[in-house]
Amino acid sequence: MQRIFHTPEGVRDIYGKECVAKKSLEERLHRVFWLHGFEDIETPSFEYFEVFSNEVGTIPSRELYKLFDRDNNTLVLRPDFTPSVARACAAHFSLKDQVVNLCYTGNTFVNSSSYQGRLREVTQMGVEKMGDASAQADAEILAMVVECLKASGLKEFQVSIGQVDYFKSLLELAGLGEEEEEELRSLISEKNYFGVEELVRSWNIDAQAAQALERMPQLFGRVEILAKARELACGSRAEKAVERLEEIYSYLCSYGYESFVTFDFGMLSKYRYYTGIIFQAYTYGSGEALIKGGRYNDLLRHFGQDAPSIGFAITVDSLLSTLARREENPPQEEEIIRIEYTPDQSREAIEKARRLQSQGCRVCLCLKEGGNEG
Repeated sequence: MQRIFHTPEGVRDIYGKECVAKKSLEERLHRVFWLHGFEDIETPSFEYFEVFSNEVGTIPSRELYKLFDRDNNTLVLRPDFTPSVARACAAHFSLKDQVVNLCYTGNTFVNSSSYQGRLREVTQMGVEKMGDASAQADAEILAMVVECLKASGLKEFQVSIGQVDYFKSLLELAGLGEEEEEELRSLISEKNYFGVEELVRSWNIDAQAAQALERMPQLFGRVEILAKARELACGSRAEKAVERLEEIYSYLCSYGYESFVTFDFGMLSKYRYYTGIIFQAYTYGSGEALIKGGRYNDLLRHFGQDAPSIGFAITVDSLLSTLARREENPPQEEEIIRIEYTPDQSREAIEKARRLQSQGCRVCLCLKEGGNEG
């Protein structure tokens, strides 16, 4: 019975000043979405398993919270908003002749045993821009990432940009299988230079592709790294991937946000639906990304429409804890005015409370002890 006083592992209660701070942060982030013309959407907390199946390319099935309905259909608690919003967009919008800009706020659920103290239920806020394949759209989404972090109160942060097509082009040239790709992907993500070099040299693959793959963990830095990536590019697909990043960077310069941007060709997401740029936003002293996103031009085909899309998700809980540790721009909680009254003072107390509330004050009516007896 003692369990009724506790929450399960990986979830927690949020209350008091922390809850006030979280709501304040959500309002500031949502204003950025609103200023860019994104419309709100709400999707169910649980969906049919097929929305998040392996074919979609979201997290592994073993990390999903599964349940069953009365008809014995397998349902899943939402682990990721993008497939859910893509499904809703395909169901309710026609993307043949319009761009759809949607934003959301809600909780996601990941049943992972390797989280080591991390939350299994977190609040995410994000945007999805569907029906626009342009580099300008990529730049706008990246600009929104910068503006969200600035609106949160952070002053020092970095947005790191990768390119999935660059890596995929090298895999095609090398002719690697799924197991080999997984091993290589893991080593590159860990920036294990020697491990990547040893693994690649154990394969009999194209020499130019081998050289590029060996260098991938080291291909990160400011805009100058794009020239090095171009030198190592094998084939037109890899070259176009670099050209795309150069174009996006030029638009970010128009926003004036180029100082917040770095590039990392060794950035590889666990979400397989990404097809172009991917990105992660970090701040100093935080070991995990606060914002993740990317382009997913093929995902909506799974739901019956063909539309290029891009978006990002903010892990609100991580951003909130980062702000708390750094004490940057903490929200100020308004004082609550307490009006104590006895039963025969009820009318006057209510009138006073309504008058103060109309002036924007926070008011709590408190019946005096013993006033509710009898």
